Amino acid sequence: MKKLFTLSLAALLLVGCGQPAANNNSAKEETKEETKQETKQEETKEETKQEETTSSESDTLVVYTARAESLNNAVIENFQADTGIKVEIVTGSTGEVIKRVQSEAQNPQGDILWAGSEAQYSEYVDLFEKYVSPEDGELLYKNESGYFTNAFCDPTVFIVNNELAGDIKIEGFQDLLNPELKGKIAYGDPVNSSSAFQCLIAALYDMGEGDPMSDKAWDWVEKFIANLDGVALDSSSKVYKGVAEGEYTVGLIWEDPVADYVRQGVNVRVVFPEEGALFPGMSVSIIKGAPNLENAKKFVDYMISDKCQSYVGENLTVRPLRQSAKLNEYLKPWDEIKRCETYDDKWVQEHKSEVTEKYTEYLENSMQ
Repeated sequence: MKKLFTLSLAALLLVGCGQPAANNNSAKEETKEETKQETKQEETKEETKQEETTSSESDTLVVYTARAESLNNAVIENFQADTGIKVEIVTGSTGEVIKRVQSEAQNPQGDILWAGSEAQYSEYVDLFEKYVSPEDGELLYKNESGYFTNAFCDPTVFIVNNELAGDIKIEGFQDLLNPELKGKIAYGDPVNSSSAFQCLIAALYDMGEGDPMSDKAWDWVEKFIANLDGVALDSSSKVYKGVAEGEYTVGLIWEDPVADYVRQGVNVRVVFPEEGALFPGMSVSIIKGAPNLENAKKFVDYMISDKCQSYVGENLTVRPLRQSAKLNEYLKPWDEIKRCETYDDKWVQEHKSEVTEKYTEYLENSMQ
């Protein structure tokens, strides 16, 4: 009897101790399950947030551009039609759009900067994202640095009003020193205008016989400034419009707007300086911290695609840099133009500020 009671008590104790353990395990499992569900919900929220961000990026792009309206429209309108991405365009001079990117560096509002050549804004490389398009290998000018894709080319030229020029010889930089042209030359500000800067660089290399900082080069600059007779236009458009409308006889500019005037039947002509023209690449870059980074990459890819380059070459007066693109009849064939062979893009990038500061000094001295 004693033995039976002992066994029964032991059994009761065993059952009594074991039940709470079972309940604890169950509670733990429930807690784990709740934690899993909470984690899953957080992950789902994060995925949803990422999807919303991606979705918002998928149909938006902001482009800061200093290019001509015709080129902006051709490239951007076709890009929108082919991709469904909505593009907001912000225009200004090269100097203006670069300053805008600088001012927004801590909180970027734009995605693309499409302005001057690499030499014009290589000193601002910290403002851009590194990106080399898969299409880059098809271009005449490669993206060597990783930050500047050369989509098109803007040779330095003169625009000449045929009626005003009459029999005056205007074939090269030396001719611009002719006293008959005093006050009749349209020229911009090389500090803020990419076209004016490239024309100045072309003249320095040509008139300095390959040495842009030589006395001969800057002797020409001093005489050229004197012949400007106080003319200093604040935008590239005022240069070619001023000549086309008869306010000036000749202007220093890039090829596109002049060739377009010729196509329209305006009484002007394109003159490539006989000493040698520059063919700088027109760069496009992705702004660092671009809100719509993937769309910015798509834009760069599209701009140098065969479809876009061929369209521009056949329909506009801008030179595409994709090797397979054809030129229309209004653009002089590449092999018929004398180039400035001594031009050193790396040197220009490193000495841009020195050149513009020296030009400004000469300009200020001429006004005293």
